Amino acid sequence: MMRDSRQAGLYTVSLFTKAMGSNGLSNPRVKHYQIKEVQAEGEKMFYLAEKHLFNNIPQLINYHKLNAAGLITRLRRPVSQNRILTSNPFCLNEAQWEVDPRELVLGEELGSGQFGMVLEARWREMKVAVKIVREEAMSEDEFIEEAKVLTKLSHCKLVQLYGVCTQRRPPCLVLELLENGCLSDYLRARKGQLTPATLLGMCLDVSEAMAYLESSKIIHRDLAARNCLVSKNNEVKVSDFGMARYILDDLYTSSLGSKFPIKWSAPEVIKYSKFSSKSDIWSFGVLMWEVYMEGRIPYEHSTNTEVVESLNSGLRLLKPRLAPDPVYLLMEWCWRENPVDRPSFAVLLHELASLLHL
Repeated sequence: MMRDSRQAGLYTVSLFTKAMGSNGLSNPRVKHYQIKEVQAEGEKMFYLAEKHLFNNIPQLINYHKLNAAGLITRLRRPVSQNRILTSNPFCLNEAQWEVDPRELVLGEELGSGQFGMVLEARWREMKVAVKIVREEAMSEDEFIEEAKVLTKLSHCKLVQLYGVCTQRRPPCLVLELLENGCLSDYLRARKGQLTPATLLGMCLDVSEAMAYLESSKIIHRDLAARNCLVSKNNEVKVSDFGMARYILDDLYTSSLGSKFPIKWSAPEVIKYSKFSSKSDIWSFGVLMWEVYMEGRIPYEHSTNTEVVESLNSGLRLLKPRLAPDPVYLLMEWCWRENPVDRPSFAVLLHELASLLHL
């Protein structure tokens, strides 16, 4: 809600949040942020917690709907005039996405992670994967955001969403099932069996998906082999958009206290929690290294602190034995210190495709 500030002529944004506290528990509270004014190049500009400057307040509000940028959370839903939030926060506007829980027959667990677990299931005579989010790990608002992202995306190299089940608690996503599981496990189980062309093809598959996300102005924020899945014909698809976010300016600043995997993270993510398509590029370089190392963990004998020290001194992961020189040059390009110096996914896709035909 935006309201008059106690200071005459200024405005304050008040927001209610159930964001996790430092104890890991939901901590409902109200936070207040005064909209500040500043003169920039002779014009009055506006900003909230961090100095992302805007010409007017509607622009500022629209930006913070998509980016926390110093706030405790994004501005997800406005309070209505009668101060009652919309009764059904799950607003996909498409009834076709809703799955009847009676149609789902849940089976064995396929895997679990920080945000929840994935089960094999049957839905309308089809094998599917069901992603159930742990209630303590992700709020319903965050679940809705993930679902909204997925409904807007369609690409052959992304794991496909079939539907969303909000009539059960916790709610779940019904997704395409890829029989060969996650890429990191697949690589380790087939060490020494995959041809150079197969390894390159896997990197190409992921770059196709990421080029599509890049063109859609979506950042993944957790790109790694463990978050890619493999079909029965060795096709790799990008999965796990639990951390994905729409972006306006190709830069997303995480909320305070967010966690990210250091060994896959770009320097600007580690230092400043600054995510962009260029930080996804860095992670993709590490994913390529994983592929050509047949599923080995990067920096597997180093602590996170040691990894950060190595990166700060300019050191990078060494060339995998199976990686041709042109492939390792692409990895090194992804690991440039300055994000501006890294390639785009569109460029990487072109470069990898050209190597496939050599």
